[in-house]
Formats: sequence, structure tokens, C-alpha cells
Amino acid sequence: MTLYSFFQQLHSGFRYIVLIFVVLAALNALAGLISKKPYTEVNRRLSLFALISVHTQLLIGIVLYFISPLVQFTKNAMHEKHLRFFTVEHWVIMVIAIVLITIGHSKSKRAVSAEAKQKAISIFYLLGLIIIAAGILLIPRG
Repeated sequence: MTLYSFFQQLHSGFRYIVLIFVVLAALNALAGLISKKPYTEVNRRLSLFALISVHTQLLIGIVLYFISPLVQFTKNAMHEKHLRFFTVEHWVIMVIAIVLITIGHSKSKRAVSAEAKQKAISIFYLLGLIIIAAGILLIPRG
């Protein structure tokens, strides 16, 4: 197994952990917001684990970016859909999603009421989740 294949498989497999935590945190906050439940330590930890998982995935992705043969800075990179996607598009999409999730977590930490905390997490984590799903589904096939 090469270093590239190790990180590629790690990055690919870890996405399921990221998706599970982000989905759980967003849905938990949305359910709490709708049912007007108090914001508990479980809510805080779940949103924190989601935040940590997306940042860990970012770090794995950064390593992968620098060792991947699919990331090329040549004239042909922008004309070849696979190379363009992995050199430019994928990381930009994912950084936007991670920034949104980070903003949501930060806003929830600063909010005073349970409603404001859950609203921040549900909105920003769901937006991040939608963008992450788009970034995964847009991977060129074939």
C-alpha cells in the first residue's frame, strides 16, 4: 500500500464518520429547536464531535492534496474534468462547508438561549451538510 492509497482510503472512509456526526448534530439541534427542549451537554458534545470530525477530515484532505496524482498544476489540468475537480473544485467546496459548520458552532457557543444555540447549529450544520453532499456527489465518474 502506498502513502497515497493509504490517505485516499482514510479520507474516503472517514467521510462516513463526518456525515454521521454532522447529520446527527444538525437533526438533534433541529429537533430540539422544534420541540423547544433545553440545550444539554449531549447537544454541545455532539456538535463539537461533528466540528472535530470535519476539521480532522480537512487535515487528512490537505495531506492527500499534496501527494495525490490527481492534483496537478499544468495547462491541461483545467481542461481535464478529473484533474480540475481535485485540483480546484473539491477542496473549495469542502472548505466552504467546513467554514459554515465552524461558524455555526461558534455562534452556538456565544448564544445565550437554548433556542439560539440550536438554531445556529441546525442552520449552519444543515447548510454545511448540503454543501458536503454536493461536493461528494459532484465527483466526476468514468
